[in-house]
Amino acid sequence: MPGKRIMPPLRVGILGFGFIGKVHAYAYRNMALYYDPAPVQTRLLGVCTSRRETAEAARDLLGFDFATTNWREITESPDIDAVNICTPNSLHIEPLLSAIANGKHIYCEKPLTAGPDEAHRVVTALRNYRGAHQMTFNYRFIPATLRAKQLVEAGFLGEPLSFRAAYLHSGSADPNAPAKWKFFRKWGGGVIYDIGSHVLDLLCHLLGEFSEIFCTTKTAFAERPSLEDRTKRVTVDAEDHALMLLRTRSGALGTVEASKLATGTEDELRCEIHGTRGALRFNLMDPNWLEAYDATLPDQPIGGERGWKRIATVHCYPSPGGWPGPKFAVGWIRSHVACLHNFLCAIAAGTKAEPGLEAGARVQEIMDAAHESDRTRRWVAL
Repeated sequence: MPGKRIMPPLRVGILGFGFIGKVHAYAYRNMALYYDPAPVQTRLLGVCTSRRETAEAARDLLGFDFATTNWREITESPDIDAVNICTPNSLHIEPLLSAIANGKHIYCEKPLTAGPDEAHRVVTALRNYRGAHQMTFNYRFIPATLRAKQLVEAGFLGEPLSFRAAYLHSGSADPNAPAKWKFFRKWGGGVIYDIGSHVLDLLCHLLGEFSEIFCTTKTAFAERPSLEDRTKRVTVDAEDHALMLLRTRSGALGTVEASKLATGTEDELRCEIHGTRGALRFNLMDPNWLEAYDATLPDQPIGGERGWKRIATVHCYPSPGGWPGPKFAVGWIRSHVACLHNFLCAIAAGTKAEPGLEAGARVQEIMDAAHESDRTRRWVAL
């Protein structure tokens, strides 16, 4: 009997090696530990950053074959099979189009691009593209949210009626926090793109498409210390806080909050959905549990069997993702490993990855409609 076809190692190039570039590299380097067997063997071939010294430091740290400051040496290289885009948001579009044109597999950080016109260019370019492509919407890949998706598809909620979700950070509450690139619209900054993209995707994943949105935003401090010289102050223009009211195409109405002004929070993504038959809720700061309320259970006598139930999802990933075991507490970076595993499985099987870049474009439409609503002070159709 012929043996299983062995794929050659997937040769990977990473654009950007700040915080999130290191997360992607970690997931590649450790994939075989979490998933045995890994869907495909990988090799970290090239890394690109904006400065020669940081590119060479990344190369030396993880043993990339080469380092460069020219992203085209990654996207156009015949030796690269997959491109990971981990750059600031405004620098996504040209490498994306180049990687598509050169037939690379693409793994892209959120948001897809820094504006609606750029997102449309990407979707148009995908029409004749045959590679695997995926967004890094890693919060779809926590056991609690994987289980939530199963329950929604099984009809546990009944007809969704309302929802409330928030992604809360606190870093911008300090007026002396330096003006990094995420404080500027020209770089694709602001909390809607930064963390709002995650919570909007998760809601789309669980509830389906939205039909309209109303949004208002706040920029807490018009000036901040310059990142290069803390004695100088620069004007910033990206929002620190956003409140959105959304309606799904099925008629459910709810709220989404994205904030970096939430003093006292760490990395708090909350999601709660209410339906005619039940409800679900999740908090990223308590990631080992999905909470479920079954409204079909009897409520008599004295409450009957009604009440919120905590489902111990902990580290219960489907096989072969069981390491270190289903009883262990799950961690933030584990969702990134699972998200990348999904991408590699699609490459190995020659199938479509989900969420693909089209999902990134759908979230982009919602976010840009939110900005339009904030400017015009009106509801915007999606």
